Amino acid sequence: MGDGPPKELISFADDEGNSVTVTVLGRDPRWSAGLEAEIVVRTPFVSGRVDLVLYASRLESWADALDRLDAGEDVAWMERSSGPSVFVHLTGDRDCPEVVVEDESGSMVTVRVPFVPPDDWIADHRQRLRRVRDHWVAMLSSQGDASP
Repeated sequence: MGDGPPKELISFADDEGNSVTVTVLGRDPRWSAGLEAEIVVRTPFVSGRVDLVLYASRLESWADALDRLDAGEDVAWMERSSGPSVFVHLTGDRDCPEVVVEDESGSMVTVRVPFVPPDDWIADHRQRLRRVRDHWVAMLSSQGDASP
């Protein structure tokens, strides 16, 4: 994982070249309670990225989403907020898990990415979340779980 600050909060990837990642880029210079981040989609067919701001409550809602995924439920993360939304369907349109990234408020584009997760993917994501929280959350001002 390296000696620097943790960057990768979410990483859905498979051997077919499909991936969706959420990467923390650093503190948001415009808002002391936020982290600059990006969602990056890569497939053999389409690639793209969209910026987003993460704050403590979004990290908490990702923890809740991981609990629901572990219980066998599909999840929507950041739905009905400004910016992109991420949906994880355990059985998608192609009878395998899929991640749907929707940027309704910006580009108005939705991308559906099927992937085959490893057996320990939820535990791996909990560990990623723990590292991001441990490093970044203490640096954020307490003023903010409201969006900028």
